[in-house]
Parts: sequence; C-alpha cells; structure tokens
Amino acid sequence: MKKFNAFAFALVFLFVITACANNGSSNKGESAAGVKKVIVGTGNDFEQVAFLDDNGKLTGYDVEVIREIDKRLKEYEFEFQTMEFSNILLSLETKKIDIAAHLFEKNPEREQKFYFNEEPYAYWRNKIIIAAVNNESIKSLDDLKGKKVLIGPTSAQAQILENYNKEHDGAIKIVYQQNDANDEVLQITNGRVDATISADFLLPIKDPQGKLKAVGDALNEGHIQYVLRKDDPESKKLADAVDQTIKEMKADGTLAKLSTDWLGQDFSK
Repeated sequence: MKKFNAFAFALVFLFVITACANNGSSNKGESAAGVKKVIVGTGNDFEQVAFLDDNGKLTGYDVEVIREIDKRLKEYEFEFQTMEFSNILLSLETKKIDIAAHLFEKNPEREQKFYFNEEPYAYWRNKIIIAAVNNESIKSLDDLKGKKVLIGPTSAQAQILENYNKEHDGAIKIVYQQNDANDEVLQITNGRVDATISADFLLPIKDPQGKLKAVGDALNEGHIQYVLRKDDPESKKLADAVDQTIKEMKADGTLAKLSTDWLGQDFSK
C-alpha cells in the first residue's frame, strides 16, 4: 500500500512539474498567452522600403515602422510574410494576412473593398517621371496620350492612369511591371517606355545618378496608411491601437527619424 501511495504521489508530482513547465514557456511560432499574433503582408524587393539587405535581413522604412509599433503594442505580436506586391491585397482579402504594409495610398477605389487606419505614417506627391535629357514634351497626363507608361499593377499610381483612360478612351498605353519593382530607370532610358508615375521621394532612391526627372504638377497628394479587412471588429481594434501608436511616434520624433534614415527626409508630416 505504501509503495502504491509513493508511486501515485510521484505521478502527481511529475504531472505538476510538467504543467508548470508548459505554462512557463510557449512553443516556437506561437504567441504568449493573451498576445494576439498579427501577420503583416509586405514585399522584399522595394529598395529602402521593404527589401533584403546584404545579410538577407528584411528591413526598410515600412518594416522598421512596423517593428517599432510591435515594440510598443504589448498585446500584439507582429510577424512578416513577404510576397509580390500585386498579391498583398488579395492575401488580405483571403485572410492569409491581417494587415498590409507596403506604402499603400488611401484612395476611393481601395476604400470600397478595404478598411484603412486613420493616422497616415507618410505623405507625398505623385508626379510624372521621364528621362532627364532631351525630353520637354511631357508635362501632364494629356501629354502621355499614345505613349507607353510603366506602372506597378494594383498600385495607386496605376489607378491614376486607369481612371484617366476610362475618361479618355484608353489613350495612354499602360505597361504593367512584372517582377522587378525597381527597373524604371532602365526601361525609360533605353526607350522601352516613355514615362512612369512615382511618389516624389522615390526618385533619388531609385535613380541616384539622376537619369530621370519629375515633371509637371503633382497628380495627387498621397496619404500612406495601413490596409485591413473591412467589416471586421478585430481589424478595427488593431487599427485603433496602431493609430494611437503612430501618434505617439510622431510626437516623440521616432517616425521622423525613421523616415529620414530610410527615405532621405521627413515624410511623416
């Protein structure tokens, strides 16, 4: 009887020790108790924004802003999932990711399908980009009629051209980029296309040798925000938390520093 009691006690003791050990640590890849995992969809070939550095580490403005938000929001754990830019919003729609972070501009077309957080984390202007030499004929969208314009599919810049073409019988020949998101300089300087549309801050990043130039008036003022699923209470809760954190990062200068470090100047205001 005593042997049985000793054996039973040993089993109970072993069970308690095992349970305590399991409660004290979480399995790899799982969030700690009470912490909600958030899958962030972004790219890995957008220089200075979301790209792989020489050591293969994902970094850039969008990535480091999210990492700072992650540090400050203890109730969430953010995990990156990289993909082609054209697949990010589709992945959000199909619930493969929870938030899209790739310098997405808020516009009416996107608002029809998705929810945006309220506080932008960057602002800029979209302008027409052409070859820097021997080219004075292009200054507006009207001047692009009959010409080839390179643009990223599903981008806010593509939406500008597509909206123009709807009103002008497809006057501009839109050429959608394939794999390389940074090939505008080569495509324009070798004459394969005539122009592109880009945010003003990107030109010195993509074209440090000054082979291209921005022309004409700004086509729009871009507000850069995060994209989340529409009509989803959890997405709204996450967006509210992110908004408050972005305001704090603006107030303490963190966002301005990240913008200056990665984009060359402060685009956070």
